[in-house]
Amino acid sequence: MFSWVSKEHGGKNTEGEMFKSVTEGLQSLYMKKLLPLEEAYMFHEFHSPALEAADFQNKPMVLLVGQYSTGKTTFIRYLLEQDFPGMRIGPEPTTDSFIAVMYGEKEGVIPGNALVVDPKKPFRKLNSFGNAFLNRFMCAQMPNQVLQSISVIDTPGILSGEKQRISRGYDFTQVLQWFGERVDRIILLFDAHKLDISDEFSEAIRAFRGQDDKIRVVLNKADQVDTQQLMRVYGALMWSLGKVINTPEVVRVYLGSFWSKPLQNTENRKLFEAEAQDLFRDIQSLPRNAALRKLNDLIKRARLAKVHAYIISYLKKEMPAMFGKENKKKELITKLPEIYIALQKEHHISPGDFPNVTRMQEQLQHYDFSKFPSMKSKLIDSVDKMLAENIAGLMMQIRKEESNMPSQSVQGGAFDGVNDSPFGHGYGEGAGEGVDNEEWIVARDKPKYDEVFYSLSPMNGRITGANAKKEMLNSKLPNTVLGKIWKLADCDCDGMLDDEEFALAQHLIRIKLEGYELPSELPPHLVPPSHRHNRASPLQG
Repeated sequence: MFSWVSKEHGGKNTEGEMFKSVTEGLQSLYMKKLLPLEEAYMFHEFHSPALEAADFQNKPMVLLVGQYSTGKTTFIRYLLEQDFPGMRIGPEPTTDSFIAVMYGEKEGVIPGNALVVDPKKPFRKLNSFGNAFLNRFMCAQMPNQVLQSISVIDTPGILSGEKQRISRGYDFTQVLQWFGERVDRIILLFDAHKLDISDEFSEAIRAFRGQDDKIRVVLNKADQVDTQQLMRVYGALMWSLGKVINTPEVVRVYLGSFWSKPLQNTENRKLFEAEAQDLFRDIQSLPRNAALRKLNDLIKRARLAKVHAYIISYLKKEMPAMFGKENKKKELITKLPEIYIALQKEHHISPGDFPNVTRMQEQLQHYDFSKFPSMKSKLIDSVDKMLAENIAGLMMQIRKEESNMPSQSVQGGAFDGVNDSPFGHGYGEGAGEGVDNEEWIVARDKPKYDEVFYSLSPMNGRITGANAKKEMLNSKLPNTVLGKIWKLADCDCDGMLDDEEFALAQHLIRIKLEGYELPSELPPHLVPPSHRHNRASPLQG
């Protein structure tokens, strides 16, 4: 087990190896524990190529997938706030290549054939898809602050019809699956006017089976329909997605218009701003969660590799020594669903850990089962130990790294576009209303609040908590919310409210009733004028 010693820049495991980070620990575990099992049972031929150092060390990646003209390339342009090399935008299918948009000191393009021989890039294993794919793959490098934290993969627009699938010259779905296993976030883009999911798009989405936690959906160009139409479009999209994404959870859909042009319909402006901020926060969290994502992907890979080993060794065991091999092979392939069930019971494996049975049957047609390796318990035990012990040590180290490292998030481009400005989401609204006013914002409605205050029989200019409670309960807000409002409004903490404190409490109640969140501590602009000279520090809520 990893016994992490208390050192600032790393730790040692029981075998005396020094690891500077979780990433290095993951790489070592994979190379020494999991890779031998994968190689022994031909895992790379059936499922996924071997991982390399660059797969563990690369920045978080975001994969954009969608039908043509849904705004994938424009979305990247919107995030970066600058054009990138190789970018083409238009209403017709313009992006016909996979473009990895990454950070580089100098702007330029690296073609696919050169990209897959670069050991510093995580794309070397893509060479197995051949020249037809590599001629449609490139890396656009540029000095951009956003790309210092993440990389973005643009994909060809998906068309409907058989012609598009045939003319690609490479297995588009397999390429998407390869990326899906390695990226941190998969964003499916839809156009508010094109909700139909073509056959190829359905196959593309199904290629992400097992990566459901990475998928987010963006309904782009939502400003081009009015509110009523948007409700219908949203419902239709959820219905369509339900047929291709087979998960009990509802997938997260973000509504908006992700480009820098004026909104065509402004009635949903606040909704679009809130949705954009939610999506930005999700993307900004990727660098912070990168190590955890890689750990999670390694666990999923290890579970699949174990299951694959059980399948292969079972098929080997069932083969006759001399005669009837071909007939037995056909029988075993036909009975593969039953074999899955038998292995589930024997080894206590979840059905979700098994590979797609139809695809596995197709792949097995090309192999001689008698040449498959037999069960090697030591390899399985080594992976079991990794999952049971070593992974737990890495989880502890992740928490240590997070506490010792400064907060990591994506900066620059659209992520900084509205920060610390009057155009930031929610600026001047709710508890932020009146932040730029010289006059106390509550004074605007204070005459109305004063009428209520003086009807509550104040003594020496104050009302008791009991009297205030009767009035505040009229708001029908929960006691937990009213308790927080009381703490924020009772500026001098004397258990009573003067006329300004009572007016502040009523103002905060109105803020909450209008759907805004209460501040955790009272902002300076909301402090009643007569209490400002007493406040050496903000009141904690």
